[in-house]
Amino acid sequence: MTRIHPTGRRLFLAVTAGALALTTACSSGGSSADAGPVSSTAAPSTSSESAAADSPATQPAAGPPPDVDVTVLASGLDHPWDVVRAPDGTILTGERSGRFVAIGADGQQRTVAADMTDFFAGSETGLMGIALATDFASTRTLYTCQGFEDSSTTDIRVQSWTAAPDWSSLTPVRTVVDGFPVTSGRHGGCRILPRDDGTLLIGTGDSAQASVPQDRNSLGGKVLRVDAVTGQPPADNPDPTSPIFTLGHRNVQGLAARPGSDQVFSVEQGTSRDDEVNLLESGANYGYRPDRNGNGYDESVAMTDPERVPGALAATWSSGPATVATASGSFLTGAAWGSWNGALAVGVQKDMEVLLLQISDDGKTVTNEAKIDALSGTHGRIRTVSAQPDGSLLVTTDNGDNEDEVLVVTPK
Repeated sequence: MTRIHPTGRRLFLAVTAGALALTTACSSGGSSADAGPVSSTAAPSTSSESAAADSPATQPAAGPPPDVDVTVLASGLDHPWDVVRAPDGTILTGERSGRFVAIGADGQQRTVAADMTDFFAGSETGLMGIALATDFASTRTLYTCQGFEDSSTTDIRVQSWTAAPDWSSLTPVRTVVDGFPVTSGRHGGCRILPRDDGTLLIGTGDSAQASVPQDRNSLGGKVLRVDAVTGQPPADNPDPTSPIFTLGHRNVQGLAARPGSDQVFSVEQGTSRDDEVNLLESGANYGYRPDRNGNGYDESVAMTDPERVPGALAATWSSGPATVATASGSFLTGAAWGSWNGALAVGVQKDMEVLLLQISDDGKTVTNEAKIDALSGTHGRIRTVSAQPDGSLLVTTDNGDNEDEVLVVTPK
């Protein structure tokens, strides 16, 4: 049975060796970044920026992003976490409380029936990531990341479904992978990125438990890589017996594959500082270790701490001493975006905007940044941004109280 539990951006710029390295943070502190705006707390940075400084800026300076048209596709929603568009044009989103909603080509929105008998929602956890299988057109398979609870287990897991041809229902197929930790529901993650090699990348949260990000026996605070059908780790994983692809994360909210390359980036929420965009490297550790001095879950530590985590990789971008609450990422496509074609669009909750980051060819440095003015504070908190093949951007808001929307943003 479903159980629902009650519950002036500042950027830090560092110019080194002619390259611009940015550092970002997203705040939860004692309450989650998902729970509402949180005050920023300045703290000295202990993360290394040397890796970013070694990368030359290869892109020319950009002018402002183009003007856009913003159209409301659906309204009256409550925390619609993710959004996908199927080949037939149907748009599917899901409210964090566990309801699937389809928006047809005629603009009508309707509830999609799905068996959520053992569903768990609490705090930031519930129905989260949604992704279409790479072969959706022939199999109608999709994946969700969601909370689960029965008489003996509470966890977060990835579930596969088959969508009815008319989108009236979703039929559960199998649990692909389970066992992601969850306590009160804080820091649940959880984004899914299907890959052409038949695997899924899955970003998870650390469940606000101090030992989890560095614990190789836990699936929390990680990016996982599993076979999309069996859920088993592929033979070419860093450890072929483990689904762990990268570790040392706090709360991975976004995964984005860069077109025309093999680069994948994670978008991660920080504490009272250091939201991050990270270039994922197989087996890498991204340096979050909040168990300092045996004081439990110490969220004052830097997100990337090479002194306490030797070999930790520096972020491509970080918000530095203030937080913005980064919640998703997707690469813009299409000539209509002008010089911002190929930039990473990042959904921002606290600062209520879509942030655009131009990233150097090697993926290690941000060379330009801007925001989409038409979305700055006009629709509230932005959860998911999802770039579409036609050049548009699907966007979900994250305000709650049935005041959320699905938007389509089209460059003029």
